[in-house]
Amino acid sequence: MLLHHVADWTKAYSVAPYVPDGASYPERWAADAAAFRAALDAQGRCRLDIRYGENPRQIMDLFIPDAAPKGLMVFVHGGFWKAFDKSSWSHLATGALARGFAVAMPSYRLCPEVRISDIVTDIGEAITHSAGLVDGPIFLSGHSAGGHLVTRMLSQPSPLGQATRSRIRRCLSIAGLHDLRPLMQAEMNGILRLDLAEAEAHSPALLFPVPNVELVAWAGSAERAEFLRQNALLPMMWCGLGARAASHVDPDRHHFDVIDGLLDHNGGMLEALLGATVPN
Repeated sequence: MLLHHVADWTKAYSVAPYVPDGASYPERWAADAAAFRAALDAQGRCRLDIRYGENPRQIMDLFIPDAAPKGLMVFVHGGFWKAFDKSSWSHLATGALARGFAVAMPSYRLCPEVRISDIVTDIGEAITHSAGLVDGPIFLSGHSAGGHLVTRMLSQPSPLGQATRSRIRRCLSIAGLHDLRPLMQAEMNGILRLDLAEAEAHSPALLFPVPNVELVAWAGSAERAEFLRQNALLPMMWCGLGARAASHVDPDRHHFDVIDGLLDHNGGMLEALLGATVPN
């Protein structure tokens, strides 16, 4: 029997050094996102910097398909709750727009200005506000820390009201972090300031899902071991609590390029999120 042991939690949750040419991705994301926004703005198909709160970071963008929306997809970005904003990810709306869905992308306050519990509140308010802008079913998606935030929306107690929650059909957590306790032992916790009470209160894997949850957890096969463990963890926990949940490992994808699946409207990732049934 092979026992898994993590000796260095900072290394376990370090990503960029283990991705080929990892340092180049943020600049490429920002450039692709800016070009995408410019193209849709020229077509009158985006609303930028919609305010959902008073803080300068409590804003979101809304991208509109070329016909009446079939519903709404929300994408929440990652960055370990301490980096990035909505402006680096706009292009990831490509696939959902092609399938006829509007796409909302919020920014949110970051650590150490606030705590993770405050960010959970931000995302709840952003989703509630975006739900008032687009009719129809709602599909949640998020990457890394964003995967944590969208699955936290469907954990009890949820920050979402019943009217919004009842419209949510499915949640896609891409390389999501579903148990926050290990991060207390990583160097980044100097910024996150997680303590055990907050980690337990906001770890979806330790909480009951809201009724009628459909969850897909998705990660790349070249992902770091801890992210693969976290990817498998939440579906296993929630299946035992009555949710419909599945995990998937995408061949030859790593933490940074796995989100490219959102670009392909016919691909497996968007089918898993927006299709008729949760995959086995």
